[in-house]
Amino acid sequence: MLARLLRWIILVLCLIGGALGYFLAPLPMTREWNALLLAVLWPFLTLMLIEMVAATKSRAQEPWGVWWRALLGEYVAGIHVFLFRQPWTLATPSILPATGLPHRVPVVLVHGYLCNHRIWDDMATALRAQGHTVLAVNLEPLFTSIDHYAAIVDNAVTALCQHTGTSKVALVGHSMGGLAIRAWMRAHGSQKAARVLTLGTPHVGTQIDFRPRTPNSNQMTWNSAWLTELTASETVATRALIRIAITPQDNIVYPQRVQTLAEVATSVFEGIGHVQLCLEAPVISWVCEHLTELASTTATLSSPPARHQPVGAVAARQPRTLPRDRRRGVSAGRQSDGF
Repeated sequence: MLARLLRWIILVLCLIGGALGYFLAPLPMTREWNALLLAVLWPFLTLMLIEMVAATKSRAQEPWGVWWRALLGEYVAGIHVFLFRQPWTLATPSILPATGLPHRVPVVLVHGYLCNHRIWDDMATALRAQGHTVLAVNLEPLFTSIDHYAAIVDNAVTALCQHTGTSKVALVGHSMGGLAIRAWMRAHGSQKAARVLTLGTPHVGTQIDFRPRTPNSNQMTWNSAWLTELTASETVATRALIRIAITPQDNIVYPQRVQTLAEVATSVFEGIGHVQLCLEAPVISWVCEHLTELASTTATLSSPPARHQPVGAVAARQPRTLPRDRRRGVSAGRQSDGF
């Protein structure tokens, strides 16, 4: 559904760019070339404008240099995700076997608002190389209550457990995906969750002005009643399973540094945008590190794994694991203390 919507949006943007290029050409003989050039460039220019507006509205009291680095990184990530990956996927998400050893806990990947499973391409590759069997879901319909997605997550957990012969899986959620995982634990319990990692999730809501308003965007607004009820429903045992990653330069979920939960360890990544959290090497390394710590519960795999391929350079920039009440994040070779 999202892929089709994005294809239509790209087509409309190309037509708008082509029309502008044709009618605004300085010379009649250059109209066709101008139309072709702007038709190709207009989706990129539109995305750049959206990123600039979002980053400007969400900017906190952060160094300008870090802000600009995050803006550029988020724009490049947006091109990969919204122009080159998500619109052109036709295949239904399927279970991807591990390509590395040893066999580790399988992982369910849950995307966020207005995304699909293709946002996880880089993460899935790294996790499979670390020995994890992976299943990335699609949350559909796009515009419904987040509680509706609990069944989708539960089906994925059940399928992955049956496929690998495990009793538990790890779950990684980006943005709204982290809330979908928490909604799943409220509806179905946390017995099958070995670990829950959230990236850029609006745990206390975001102040971004969603347009148009939808049931799930309303639930993600700042201090919404739905979020308050979800938080109140969680037990200490459930919270013990969760780990949080945030970025102070998040251009979608803000205020950024308050997106935490009581008694849950939080890692901070500097100079990274919202979508970029799923693609950036230090964050991927952070996910791999937390899942590697888990004892493997895998009994069998459906197919023999290939030779282990370590993540390599990714591991060199991962944040340190610190006590729950004080975490540190790493970006561009330097650490940031606390929040």
